[in-house]
Amino acid sequence: MPPTSTVDRPSNVSEALARGRLGIPSVIFFVLSAAAPLTVVAGVVTTGYGVIGVTGIPLAFLLVAAVLALFSVGYVAMSRRVENAGAFYAYISRGLGRPAGVGAAWVALIAYNALQVGLYGTIGVAAEPVLDRIFGGHPHWAVVALVAWAVVGLLGLLRVDLNGLVLAALLIAEIVVILIFDLGQIGNPADGQVSFAAFSPDNLFVPGVGAVLVLAILGFVGFESAVVFSEESKDPKRTVPLATYLSVAIIAGLYALSSWTMTVAVGPDQIVAQAGEQSVGLIFNLAAAQLGDTAVTIGQALFLTSVLAAMISFHNTTARYTFALGRERVLPAVFGQTSVRTGAPRAASVAQSVLGLVVILLYAVNGWDPVVKLFFWGGTTGGFGVLLLIATTSVAVIVYFARSGGGENLWRRVVAPGAATIALFVIIWLAVSNFANLLGVAPDSTLRWALPAVYPVAAVLGIGWALVLRGNRPDTYARIGLGAASAAAAVKPEAPTTAEVTR
Repeated sequence: MPPTSTVDRPSNVSEALARGRLGIPSVIFFVLSAAAPLTVVAGVVTTGYGVIGVTGIPLAFLLVAAVLALFSVGYVAMSRRVENAGAFYAYISRGLGRPAGVGAAWVALIAYNALQVGLYGTIGVAAEPVLDRIFGGHPHWAVVALVAWAVVGLLGLLRVDLNGLVLAALLIAEIVVILIFDLGQIGNPADGQVSFAAFSPDNLFVPGVGAVLVLAILGFVGFESAVVFSEESKDPKRTVPLATYLSVAIIAGLYALSSWTMTVAVGPDQIVAQAGEQSVGLIFNLAAAQLGDTAVTIGQALFLTSVLAAMISFHNTTARYTFALGRERVLPAVFGQTSVRTGAPRAASVAQSVLGLVVILLYAVNGWDPVVKLFFWGGTTGGFGVLLLIATTSVAVIVYFARSGGGENLWRRVVAPGAATIALFVIIWLAVSNFANLLGVAPDSTLRWALPAVYPVAAVLGIGWALVLRGNRPDTYARIGLGAASAAAAVKPEAPTTAEVTR
């Protein structure tokens, strides 16, 4: 008798992301779009100057880049052994144990959702000058946010490489405009003299340095997402390291250059006052004086698309974290399903969209300030959460290689991640000490401790949930951190029927 075969029935769901759709350029576009260059230059940098009052921001970007480059040495070395869309969650699970991994996953979900949803608070402000110029007026911010929400939600259900093409077009135009603005600023120095005072350590290591370093970290958020797309990359072992290192280098160079040229155009002694007075409008007002109204119009349009591109990137990253947890049954199994047609994490993407819709409507109905109380607080708190994850992952890398033995040299296993760990925990300590400055609230405000406290509480709850799984669902607990292999681990061979035994 010929061997029996199993007929695969067609299904509209899967537990695997689409393989081989992203090359190095596409992954870099996702990473840099999450970093939102024009949003950072126009918003984060001017906030740092105007609110915190520290002029050493260009040097802060370079220092943070050096720390993240050290961190990346062990991070990408581990990526060659752990391929998982959960990234931080998977690495911490494999290095520090499954309970710590689940705790980190809960922290990651809060942090990335805060970053993504927070962007809905600024899309209306970004759209105002563009819509005013075209239509002579603009709708309520929530209307603009809902349009952006629909676009992001739709793209989140499509093929990941199509999202990459959209981000590529937006990002290239965005970077070109930033560089043109930089040339205009450096070509018109205040008092006719180019000053390098912003790179002096004396202008960085002052009260408020912790807040500035967190803002600098916020500018790099997304660099770690190269690993999130490893399962969808054409050659993960080559794509992930190159995309990670190139992203850190590009972000550092662009932000340090742009934040420095701003001080050149305004003057190091005037940048704090001017940024505080003009806020986001500073870079566009400089461009109007140096390059003309056309350049300003283009820049304002790309500021709008910069926010939109960051939304798309963070939506994809957050959906993949949720997918990774659903696939391993840490979250309900429905979140671990993907569309067979597009390979997108369908249920996780829809859940992300639902959360965004609820937040937009909640802020609109209650009349809450979307810029300060959603975008700024959400972005800074989310960035702090990512900082905590990076530091914990750095420890996990060291422990992982200590347990697994050889395969990597001492530099990759211990020296680089060890130095990065020390630097990252120093930044965390400074950040906690300066959190009131970071939020722009009074030192005795409840928010200065309530917002950062969300993360240790989430981590403890996540660890508790992992221990519950270990006691009540050991099969699920065993799958934690396995990534794509977790789906295979769940497939158990069926016992043969009597007819099959007799054949």
